[in-house]
Amino acid sequence: MREVAVVGIGITKFGALWDKSLRDLAIEASLEAINDSGVDHIDSMYVGNFSAGTLIEQEHIAPLVADYLGQNPIPATRIENACASGASALKMGFIEVASGMSDVVMVLGVEKMTDVTTPQAVYSLSLAADREYEGYQGITFPALFALVAKRHMFEFGTTRKQLSLVAVKNHKNASKNPKAQFHNIITTEDVEKSPMIADPLHLFDCSPITDGAAAVVLMPLEKAKKLNNHKIVKIAGIGQASDTIAIYQRESFVSFNATIKAAEIAYKMADKRPEDIDVAEVHDCFTIAEICTIEDLGFFEKGKGGEAIENGLTDIDGKIPVNPSGGLKGKGHPVGATGVAQIVNLVEQLRGEAGENQVKDPKIALAHNLGGSGSTVVVTILEVA
Repeated sequence: MREVAVVGIGITKFGALWDKSLRDLAIEASLEAINDSGVDHIDSMYVGNFSAGTLIEQEHIAPLVADYLGQNPIPATRIENACASGASALKMGFIEVASGMSDVVMVLGVEKMTDVTTPQAVYSLSLAADREYEGYQGITFPALFALVAKRHMFEFGTTRKQLSLVAVKNHKNASKNPKAQFHNIITTEDVEKSPMIADPLHLFDCSPITDGAAAVVLMPLEKAKKLNNHKIVKIAGIGQASDTIAIYQRESFVSFNATIKAAEIAYKMADKRPEDIDVAEVHDCFTIAEICTIEDLGFFEKGKGGEAIENGLTDIDGKIPVNPSGGLKGKGHPVGATGVAQIVNLVEQLRGEAGENQVKDPKIALAHNLGGSGSTVVVTILEVA
């Protein structure tokens, strides 16, 4: 199996981009990644996308993107895996390059979410839950993660303030990220005075509805070295795991087994441990999700994630910087693009190109992309080659 490098990255502004279509966003990110890479062709393309059918009434978007990018007749395949669609597409691109089937693979994540009403977007997102046993009863993702938060607070004493501090940190980081959806600094009081969505989660505990796209170009590491245009970053490990789609069927509400298993695979493949990670981008769809994730990834003991946030251990200058980009909460969450955007942000970190959000001299980075309420998780470890 060949080692795989990320040689090109591209990302659009995230937000309510009413003047741009899905194909506009896809092409913008793709062209930026191609230009950044220095490659003169693409062999294959994977497109991570969750809800083009329900949000813009357009299925079969992979060949559409290949066409508008001027890349026909290359094979182009859409990957749908809820909020983990982007990282799942990355895994397929990784496999294609590692196996030797292709030398240059584009991985794109894209979502256009704001051209419908909020109820329509919420409905579309709810289809990633168990439709028959959860969605039919009216439960939404804020409600599902509210159950997680309530249980975590009951079992470990996690506080309302600790949840709020996740949002405060990620908004602060996003304020320095020119591509982020939000640039407003918020306080714990702002979070707790925002409208209640599903007790104990307020509006500012929830990631927003977002348009955006992100793209990466993958190549074999040995061939990437000949490009000589950037510090080379390789995919050292990648792991994927699944869990029940319905949260009520799980043994625990406070541990995401798919995160634990996917991380085990990625750590083993990369020959790394949690303490080796210098910076991480994790799936903070809700504030409680970040707390659970930093525990399940092994950064902190189970039940101590809230304390770690409160003690500043996940700040940019902390023990393990988490979501220096602003995360889903501050940067935005265009569902199919999120997993690829995490890779873009971490490659920037490892190259030393993250601007005001640059972590000090990182060598190893981890991305965690979660689908649904934790039914699908992909964990990727990147390393300076």
